[in-house]
Amino acid sequence: MWSLECGMKSGEREEANVLKHRGQQISRLTLIGVVLVMLLGMLVGSWSCSKSDYSGKIESITFGNLPVESSELIYVALDQNYFAKNGLNVTIRDYVTGIDTLNAAIKDEVDIAGMAEWAIVVGAFQKQKISLIANIDKWQAVYIVARRDRGIENISDLKGKTVGLSRGTIVEFYLARFLDLHGMNIRDLTLVNATPSQSVDMISKSDVDAVIIWQPYVNGIQRRLRDQIVAWPGQSSQPVFGALVGKNTWITEHQDLVSRFLKSLALAEEYLDRHPTEAKAILQKRLTLDVAYVETHWPRNQFSLSLDQSVIAAMEDEARWMIKNNLTREKTIPDFMNYIYVDGLKAVKPEAVKIIQ
Repeated sequence: MWSLECGMKSGEREEANVLKHRGQQISRLTLIGVVLVMLLGMLVGSWSCSKSDYSGKIESITFGNLPVESSELIYVALDQNYFAKNGLNVTIRDYVTGIDTLNAAIKDEVDIAGMAEWAIVVGAFQKQKISLIANIDKWQAVYIVARRDRGIENISDLKGKTVGLSRGTIVEFYLARFLDLHGMNIRDLTLVNATPSQSVDMISKSDVDAVIIWQPYVNGIQRRLRDQIVAWPGQSSQPVFGALVGKNTWITEHQDLVSRFLKSLALAEEYLDRHPTEAKAILQKRLTLDVAYVETHWPRNQFSLSLDQSVIAAMEDEARWMIKNNLTREKTIPDFMNYIYVDGLKAVKPEAVKIIQ
């Protein structure tokens, strides 16, 4: 059998070879073009990510911070210069509790404050003119830690014991609900008011039988006492919301700054999703944590900008408990929609706003 090529005349074969060669050249050029387009796209993308969208005046914001894992998006934004790229000079001031940062915002010591949603409830009952701007984390980090040498092995053994805690903060609410779920009442305990650092020292020195406290303080107790303690998660699966809060007057006068602040945190969230190992290292360095601790507790956080219905449900639950236990003179649960500023997050990350208005 003779081939098609052999059956061609000489001129036809030459023409076929020319066409074949041209086809190969076009294929190579097409491939080169595709590669160049991809490289150009990567370069443009890299350039656009590094270039600030903001070219106006640099403005300052003071942030009231809680030095806990929940502030991770703040730490990433600082480390990666996202605030600066959005025209912001952000100064961080650390406080011990969310009530401290709330008071700092009210006194104009800070512009935006980080706190648990509990502090917003306290502020609402005080008729403070404040608003939740966004949540940056949902975390499980509160534990009840007790000394075994005080006869505590089971939850029921807590009855009649002395417990250290930061009174007036969210841990008091968690302790009361934890005890209710296990057939006890907070009145069955002797409560000792203490800062988190004081609580660590008190249980270490046996000045109290137990404490309820949040991370990373729990880790400090574990390093000191090791197998001398027993611990239980104290939140009963209800997360703490890492909230960003500002005074209404400041928010109204600085809506652009709020937007740029949230844009910076949105970039931090993207970085965290793309580079979890590097993001963990940022947290570890900022809070002087060990690698094993960060790896263990990282999954207990949901680092993401959000405003959803669950934070309102949590605040209503906490308000109801405060009224029941006479921790406020008010008898009506506040309308927490009056304490939320949605426009800032809507402009930056609209899909994250899931509040029924």
